[in-house]
Amino acid sequence: MPHYYNWSKAYGSPFLYWFGTKARLAISDPDMIKEILVSKAGSFEKPSFNPAFMGLFGEGLVVLKGEKWVVHRRITSLAFNMERVKVVLFNLLLIEWVPEIVDSTRNMMSKWDAKIGVASNSEFEFDVHKEFHDLSADIISRTAFGSNFSEGKRIFELQEQQVALLLQGFRNVSIPGFRYIPTKKNKLRWKLKKETTELIRKLIEKNKDTIQHTNTLLASLMSPSKKDDILDLKEIVDECKTFYFAGKETTANLLTWAFLILALQQEWQNKAREEVNRVCGHNAFPCANDLANLKIVSLHSNDDETSLNVKLGGTLNIPVGTQLFLAMTAVHYDTNLWGEDANEFNPMRFVEPRNHLASFFPFGLGSRVCVGQNLAMVEAKIVLAMIVRQYSFVISPTYVHAPMQSLTLQPQFGAQIIFSSRR
Repeated sequence: MPHYYNWSKAYGSPFLYWFGTKARLAISDPDMIKEILVSKAGSFEKPSFNPAFMGLFGEGLVVLKGEKWVVHRRITSLAFNMERVKVVLFNLLLIEWVPEIVDSTRNMMSKWDAKIGVASNSEFEFDVHKEFHDLSADIISRTAFGSNFSEGKRIFELQEQQVALLLQGFRNVSIPGFRYIPTKKNKLRWKLKKETTELIRKLIEKNKDTIQHTNTLLASLMSPSKKDDILDLKEIVDECKTFYFAGKETTANLLTWAFLILALQQEWQNKAREEVNRVCGHNAFPCANDLANLKIVSLHSNDDETSLNVKLGGTLNIPVGTQLFLAMTAVHYDTNLWGEDANEFNPMRFVEPRNHLASFFPFGLGSRVCVGQNLAMVEAKIVLAMIVRQYSFVISPTYVHAPMQSLTLQPQFGAQIIFSSRR
């Protein structure tokens, strides 16, 4: 969101702005951000969510606070712990997620090959935003829930409808108690929520006998390692809602923007392809040992509210209840942190250790760092490596650059890219 970057340049950090009737303090100073997310994290809590979010996420990790959040975080972290899904076989380091990610990606690429093969000029246009949403949906279904896209397809469709209703609601004035009135839209919200809940319950029931012998998220939710961490069915369903949405949406958008940039930056696309060929050699896809050596392919919003009076930066006194906004865009484009070329695309800037812990935090920092970041990065690296190796691609003339802030940043009219096979 460029306005936070522009406002930070104009007014410095911190600056105050109004979000409806709420005053917010925007922070773009990395030292203060580190205090908020790491060293003084206990003094801050997530603000209360709009009740409309509950139909989409339920009372899952995204909205929970306090001790309940601690329990849910402990359980979900176990499912995404890299050490837990690593396997050594014949002196090779393997990650249990990799075969599922590779298989899903191969299936998508086979469909692409079929369309490219019948095209008169051996190239084909794809809306990668849609393609990567379907791909990420299949991958999160397999890795987190032990199922597949076809089983979870209706859940994803229902959640997309819920997001559309949610965004419509944001454009209207909120009237206390209005969500309980049986209007046409409220009835639809209730129907979508009920159907989503029932589908997830059926999925849990169907897989309960086999899922416990896996390292999936669903297995962790159903059979936590501590007896005190046992969740009831509603809590399990709510966490499934959260990860069905977040596991698809975030990685799909990461891949969409990464491919749009590489389609524009042909020099970096070629460098990425050379790196993949060099690192992976004759392997058809990157193994776990390769992932750490893929530097170019490693293409790399946060709100808080004070629960105590706290002092930031040694001089700024923040009263209880103040809403804070961490202006990520302003930090990530700060020339003082990233140099005069901060606005240029240069993946190699991430090869060296960052100068400041809070200079780059797309997954957050500290105890609230994104629980699924390991899966997201493994997935993104493998998909990028497999596609870059097999195809050349350029931006389609039909693409219209119109980033739209939904719950995540999305291309409003799709992301049309023309692919041609290199085989």
